[in-house]
Amino acid sequence: MTEEQSYTTEEISKLLKISKLTVYDLIKKGDLVAYRVGKQMRIDATDLEAYKRRSKQLQSPGQRIPTPDQTSASGNQLGHVHSPGTSPQSATPAGSAPAMSSPGLTGMPRHLVITGQDVSLDILTRHMEKQTRDIRPLRSFMGSLDGLISMYRGESDLVSTHLLDGDTGEYNLPYIRKILTGRSYVVVNLLSRPAGLYVQRGNPQNLQNWNDLSKSELRLANREIGSGARVLLDEQLRLHGIPSAGLIGYETEETSHMGVAAKVSSGEADVGVGIEKAARLVGQVDFIPLVQERYDLVMLRKQGNEAWTESVLRILQSPEFRQELQSFEGYDVSRTGEILYQT
Repeated sequence: MTEEQSYTTEEISKLLKISKLTVYDLIKKGDLVAYRVGKQMRIDATDLEAYKRRSKQLQSPGQRIPTPDQTSASGNQLGHVHSPGTSPQSATPAGSAPAMSSPGLTGMPRHLVITGQDVSLDILTRHMEKQTRDIRPLRSFMGSLDGLISMYRGESDLVSTHLLDGDTGEYNLPYIRKILTGRSYVVVNLLSRPAGLYVQRGNPQNLQNWNDLSKSELRLANREIGSGARVLLDEQLRLHGIPSAGLIGYETEETSHMGVAAKVSSGEADVGVGIEKAARLVGQVDFIPLVQERYDLVMLRKQGNEAWTESVLRILQSPEFRQELQSFEGYDVSRTGEILYQT
């Protein structure tokens, strides 16, 4: 029996010349059939071809699917389908997110895009899949700031964030209020966890606090712009008057806590910023805790979201969910499920 060819979401984005978030949007709407293999989404070649045929059939004779640059700012679309070049932000009026109450062309369960990297989101996803049959969570491993921006654009549904505002010492809410202006949303705590410095085993540079980042010739393993760890580093450099130019490797970016910890563990860097759990997983790296960061979830409050947002709140407030989180050393669940702010 010949095995049918299938693609990852990244491969689909390259084939159709669209972003991965647009691929997730097509899956979320049910326009592109996908299935889960472990934690990864796959799309069969036949389903990709079927999507392309449907898109062509919905066009007027001689009309081409617009590219992102060709799509008008008013958000006009070709019928119901999000065409390959149509991004969610161009498919809706400015300042509004696309409705997700209908299952799309295929009648599939509605997909919800969850942003963030922490293992607690894997646990939440599993609980959501058990309790709600009409939705299917999809993970998008983007950073906190990019996640909030994607929510503003209507590209994601549940955003995790750990962004420090150095001027107030407050986590998340200052950024959420500015980015989601004009939106109705609820912010709920997921957990708190230690964040700080990764250093080589034995801490040969004797790094103890943020001020020590001013030491000359330090090699840094940095995170990408938009991640919570990058914001934490940049805020601390600003508050302590340390120029980023003095840190070797500041412009070189890793896309995960594990990536940063691995660079320090291998000796390629002297220091990095991240969470304690990654240091334990990587090994051969020490962790210097400097802050207790609050890790929150943001969900938009709008028509069509009521059922699944209530379900997520019930999960977060359940003893079973908290017990699972407590099995991870360093996770503080004393406020898990607490509504911190809503509009």
